[in-house]
Amino acid sequence: MTQQPEPAQFDAPTRAEAARMIEALLFASPEPLSTTELGRRLPEGTDLTAALEELRARYAGRGVELCRIGDAWAFRTAPDLGHLLERHAVETRKLSRAATETLAIIAYHQPATRAEIEEIRGVSVSRGTIDQLIEMGWVRLGRRKMTPGRPATFVVTEGFLDHFGLSSPRDLPGLRELRAAGLLDSRRAPDEDEGEAGAEQENLF
Repeated sequence: MTQQPEPAQFDAPTRAEAARMIEALLFASPEPLSTTELGRRLPEGTDLTAALEELRARYAGRGVELCRIGDAWAFRTAPDLGHLLERHAVETRKLSRAATETLAIIAYHQPATRAEIEEIRGVSVSRGTIDQLIEMGWVRLGRRKMTPGRPATFVVTEGFLDHFGLSSPRDLPGLRELRAAGLLDSRRAPDEDEGEAGAEQENLF
């Protein structure tokens, strides 16, 4: 019996060709694509890391840039050109103070349990507040903590990072920027000097 020849194996794409494939995938996607998803769609043997770096370098300094958002990738308008796309619109849904504080605590202390959020805020957190953040796509459930009761934790989503133009939670602004944005009380405690403020900022991460 004659043995059938094995199917021909395709060579892995070159870095330039792989970058071209990723470019097509990202432009066609309505949302950022994770590294895992990109790897699943590309030919076997593709050097995904090298291809992404190739694409990022190709778009550096152009009107749109390749941005990493958590573990996902997307094309975004260059930061210095963002003002060209600004438009005035009526804000139909504004976060309450409780929601804003809860979101900030989760972002800076994630993964955070409800009890930890309440301890930091000094008041109880209503279920509706966290539900609102989850419905907006800015907060999701994280892993349960390995402590008595196995409480659920909350973390910010890639949608949150994308909305605020962040690559990761470590890119969150410090205390000075938060005060300037009106997200923290601009009044400083009597004993808070510049050194203490810097230490406090470091402890947020």
